[in-house]
Amino acid sequence: MHRFATLVVLVVAPLALTGVLRAAGEPPAWAYAIAPPAAPGAAAAPAAAPDMSLKTVPGSTLRVTLPEVRGVNGAGPADWFPGDHPVMPEVVARGRAPAVRPCSLCHYPNGKGRPENAGVSGLPVSYFIQQMNDFRAGLRKAGDPRKANTEAMAAIAKGMTPEEIKQSAEYFGAMKWTPWIRVVETRTVPKTVISPLGMYLRLEGNETEPIGMRIIETPEDVERTEELRDPRSGFIAYAPVGSVKKGEALVTSGGNGRTVACGLCHGADLQGSGPVPGIGGRSPSYLVRQMYEMQVGARRGEWSDLMKPVVAKLTDEDYVNIAAYVSSRAPQSIATK
Repeated sequence: MHRFATLVVLVVAPLALTGVLRAAGEPPAWAYAIAPPAAPGAAAAPAAAPDMSLKTVPGSTLRVTLPEVRGVNGAGPADWFPGDHPVMPEVVARGRAPAVRPCSLCHYPNGKGRPENAGVSGLPVSYFIQQMNDFRAGLRKAGDPRKANTEAMAAIAKGMTPEEIKQSAEYFGAMKWTPWIRVVETRTVPKTVISPLGMYLRLEGNETEPIGMRIIETPEDVERTEELRDPRSGFIAYAPVGSVKKGEALVTSGGNGRTVACGLCHGADLQGSGPVPGIGGRSPSYLVRQMYEMQVGARRGEWSDLMKPVVAKLTDEDYVNIAAYVSSRAPQSIATK
């Protein structure tokens, strides 16, 4: 946990505790989770000696060091559960240095991903390929230019061959999306810090703060996610009380003309329809970033143009309510309804 303790010293999460709309042109800050810069004149924390002890996660027989978790000397990142997924193509498992990072590093071998990036398992192959080509063509930009991993994804896409893109699309498309995020309505949330990668991490202790008009998406287990990248350890999405019900009205009926019922394209269960991707049970942070980026034209392309009139009238509160409802619609909850 020493690395997490360092984050607490260096990074303090900004409070976004009111329900008012952001200033015109500004993105919804909570969805982007940009770590604030260090205070002027603040001394950097001394570098800790590297932890070279062997680590594991519950249920895995693998024992590796922290550097090996992320991949060292051209090796791919640790694969804790090789039996949970098909055999990875080389581009997914190891990438191709120096231009192409392994897909499994950020999106995990099972494609579940984390709030700062995308969950890609279960996406239609044609949709996946189209999005990679949009990245290559400069049609997908971050709504907040400080979100560096969007530009990193564009660079990776440009470095991949068409065959590598096809292989990764087929690999992730072969795995169904399964429950990964637990939506909890609340008036207060645990106090958090934002990691340099853009993820809310709970502070130790029991301090809380008002949730305001935002969703705080944080690991169920900070160490297993932030340090060990455990692909079986999911996330909690704290949402305002009543947001799921309000979101249901927008998602299922369009909210009296404010938007369009999502099921018309994404399927009645929100798990996708033909080439249109599933959105149910996926990261609320990612969903809101995409809606905002389509609304302001940062994300363009074939499918984005179809979404632009759908998101044109949405407010910050609409974003929160829609994401809370959609993220609560995991395949498991739909099947047992």
